[in-house]
Amino acid sequence: MSALGQPVTKTKISVRDLNFRYRTNHALKSINIDIPEHRVTAFIGPSGCGKSTLIRCINRMNDFIDGVSISGQVLIDGQDLYDPRIDPVVLRKNVGMVFQKANPFPMSIYDNVAYGPKIHGVRDRSELDEIVQRCLTKAALWEEVKDKLRDNGHALSGGQQQRLCIARTLAVDPKIILMDEPCSALDPVSTARIEDLMYELKQDYTIIIVTHNMQQAQRASDFTAFFMHGSLVEYATTQNLFMYPSSKTTEDYISGRFG
Repeated sequence: MSALGQPVTKTKISVRDLNFRYRTNHALKSINIDIPEHRVTAFIGPSGCGKSTLIRCINRMNDFIDGVSISGQVLIDGQDLYDPRIDPVVLRKNVGMVFQKANPFPMSIYDNVAYGPKIHGVRDRSELDEIVQRCLTKAALWEEVKDKLRDNGHALSGGQQQRLCIARTLAVDPKIILMDEPCSALDPVSTARIEDLMYELKQDYTIIIVTHNMQQAQRASDFTAFFMHGSLVEYATTQNLFMYPSSKTTEDYISGRFG
């Protein structure tokens, strides 16, 4: 499904007739959606509707779950992620993930950001220094931590920890950033910082955010997809979906009648 109501941009991610089953649970049912490049796309819907399962299909995190079956295609720049020739490790370098609960590694702020580049072979200290500063700056955290890079990442506030996790994701130079309820545990001020950050980051990255917060979807995203019972109900520009929903189910959900 393509979103209507906004000038056409290049499609970064294409999902074609995607079905995902976990044992007897048909979690995703014939999903078709095109995600545009350099935009923020929000996935909304009640708990258990399939939105988190879908983003985990985009970086193949569902590979770690026993008893699943998947059919259809997920394509990035036209390349099928489930082609046997695709290396999942390389894929996950290009498709970063920020989780609901901030999960900095039990190491220094510096080492949190430098960890990924080191794993991928960067050894030069000056290059690592540049990566750490650049990514902390992009994550709007550098000015707050530049004098305490050797402090443990767990010493930061919850909002700072989440921005540290975003910096860590950026450090391996992904093309896509997936965010699964990244603000659900944060206070309003920290949430606003993350939303502002998404606006800045979309200039360089394609972003998908899963959120239960309707106001956040309206504030932070360009496009919104509404899911229900494993199906994609509606997909449009965020403005159109919230102001002129084409589905009664969408209207009932965004107005708070259920969910």
